[in-house]
Amino acid sequence: MNKKKTACGGNYDQYVRRKALIIVALVVMTFMTAIFAICAGSADIPVSEVLKALFGLGAAKNVMVTVNIRLPRILMAIVSGFGLASAGCVMQGVLKNPLASASTLGISQGASFGAAIAIVFLGGGTIMGNNADAVTINNPYLTSFCAFAASMLVTLIILGLSKARKASPETMILAGVALSSLFAGATALLQYLSTDVEMAAIVFWTFGDLGRASMKSIGVAALVAGGSFIYFMFNRWNYNALECGEHTATGLGVNVSRVRLVGMTFASLTAATIVSFVGIINFVGLIAPHIMRRFVGNDYRFLLPASALMGAMVLLISDTFARLILSPVILPIGAITSFLGAPLFLYLIFKGVGRNAEN
Repeated sequence: MNKKKTACGGNYDQYVRRKALIIVALVVMTFMTAIFAICAGSADIPVSEVLKALFGLGAAKNVMVTVNIRLPRILMAIVSGFGLASAGCVMQGVLKNPLASASTLGISQGASFGAAIAIVFLGGGTIMGNNADAVTINNPYLTSFCAFAASMLVTLIILGLSKARKASPETMILAGVALSSLFAGATALLQYLSTDVEMAAIVFWTFGDLGRASMKSIGVAALVAGGSFIYFMFNRWNYNALECGEHTATGLGVNVSRVRLVGMTFASLTAATIVSFVGIINFVGLIAPHIMRRFVGNDYRFLLPASALMGAMVLLISDTFARLILSPVILPIGAITSFLGAPLFLYLIFKGVGRNAEN
């Protein structure tokens, strides 16, 4: 008789326990995926040797491959997927639009334009040899800074529109689509006017590459993504109130405009930081929240951590697939996430349409 009941008569403790078990399962699955990713590759390394290499023991080759090559890549995949998915989840919630993400709001396209500026005008791209894969980013920090600055410019335009013109969430999405087209066109124009080397460097950057990550960039991305996630979790009840509508949220004491503005700022900052380091990675921030809504519902207490963990696992799986499918050739991670994410997103859409038709 003392057990808490939900509004529908269900057992509240069982409800919470089931959601918590899903999150724990995601943690375990992400950890297992990371272990597989660090062991698999053109040079397969047993788990025992990987554990030795992480402590600087074992064969020098295993230590070099594990610590210097695979570990930074895997850590960046986890941090990037975690940050992009949590940012996408909040964007979709505060804008009340299931299509909101860094890509649809123009943040990724702005970063691409900023990187192109650095490559064409500031000497960011170069060729190290005669091979087709020898195009590199000559000054990654300058390129990342320009990409971050341009993506935050997009964010400021959207947030400024919301603040000055009292724009609705739908208007913000439309503004993001317009800015996406604007910066994509500007990047294409820069490619047209650039040299062959510069154009190759721009394309190389926009492909997305987790392998370019350094421990410093991983630390910065983790700090921003982790700090933003803490803020999101502190506001989880506000996001739950927004799910019931703006009027209901206002009646519950939520400052809707402030929650939307600050939430978008933190989400955009997270996405801009990650994209500036790893390039364009599509669909992770879009599909991870949609997948987890099927399992945990719209309660942001559980949806936020579940979406973040799903994003980390999706990006880990995509990167491992990119490394193994044509090993030793590593496919661009941006193409893989788009290739795997688009069919999955279409499946989720049509499954939802079919369910609504039945109802």
